Amino acid sequence: MSKSLAISAQNVWKLFGSDPHKYLATQARGKSFDEIRADGYIAGVKDVSIDVFDGEILVIMGLSGSGKSTLVRCFSRLHDITGGEIIVEGQNIMELSEKELITLRREKMGMVFQSFGLLPHRTVLENIAFPLEMRGQDRHERRARALEVTKLVGLEGREEYFPRELSGGQQQRVGIARSLAIEPDIWFLDEPFSALDPLIRREMQDEFLRLQEMLGKTIVFITHDFDEALRLADRIAIMKDGAVEQCDTPDKIVLEPATEYVRKFTEEIEKSRVVHAGVLADAGASGEGEAIEASRTIHDLARQLIDDKRDLIPVQSNGQSCGALSRQAALDILLGDR
Repeated sequence: MSKSLAISAQNVWKLFGSDPHKYLATQARGKSFDEIRADGYIAGVKDVSIDVFDGEILVIMGLSGSGKSTLVRCFSRLHDITGGEIIVEGQNIMELSEKELITLRREKMGMVFQSFGLLPHRTVLENIAFPLEMRGQDRHERRARALEVTKLVGLEGREEYFPRELSGGQQQRVGIARSLAIEPDIWFLDEPFSALDPLIRREMQDEFLRLQEMLGKTIVFITHDFDEALRLADRIAIMKDGAVEQCDTPDKIVLEPATEYVRKFTEEIEKSRVVHAGVLADAGASGEGEAIEASRTIHDLARQLIDDKRDLIPVQSNGQSCGALSRQAALDILLGDR
């Protein structure tokens, strides 16, 4: 069964410069990022086609200036695109009126950014309820919803605190709760944890995964941290010079890099911690004896793979056979030969 689309971007361009629409129509196509820059323009997004499926976490990553934040701002039309098409839940957002666009953002989209952006003179509860207030929701209804999401993100007992009385991690939870208060279908997060200390960052990633398991949102998450991407992503899109170099599952990104840039981007990653048994399983092969779970990583299976003498090891997912994996292929990944 095919997955339904939350966002579909086709041949999207975002050029910055004096007359970007004319330049795109007459000169930009076929030129490199550097050639476009030499003409006096910046290709924030360069001919990007990418889909985001309902309920998935798509992580967009790349170095500073790669275009990842610009692309996400195009998804919500915080930037008007120079060319191409963006469909959000069946609507071409470039065809929406300002009123329709505001309604889409208020009712369908949640946004969390690196800077917490909390109102210092308002309490935790008031900060969380703020987007509901902007929507014109009844005071009692917005308080009830704010209390609900305060509990959801683990801030019970701190409803009347002011931002200055909270730790960095707690402030970020307020930001997350505020974006969840409107019950968005699509959630954009732009490096939300990058300002946090490593331990708090890890805790927030755990909290984020817990929330996603409960809520099943469609999420576009920006980060420059590959370890964070690997923990969170269903798929990863790696950007360079405004273009998407590769968009695929974490397993495929590290096993089959599409470009030299992606290969270099991922070469320090320990593949055995990323690659799952199910990805290596050959559906047409069969093995004898006890099966291993498709969801386990090669790193998790290290001891078993070393001790096991079977050439082909059966793999299963939720009790259903996925085929079998080659023990040698798995050992090659474990020992760094692949």
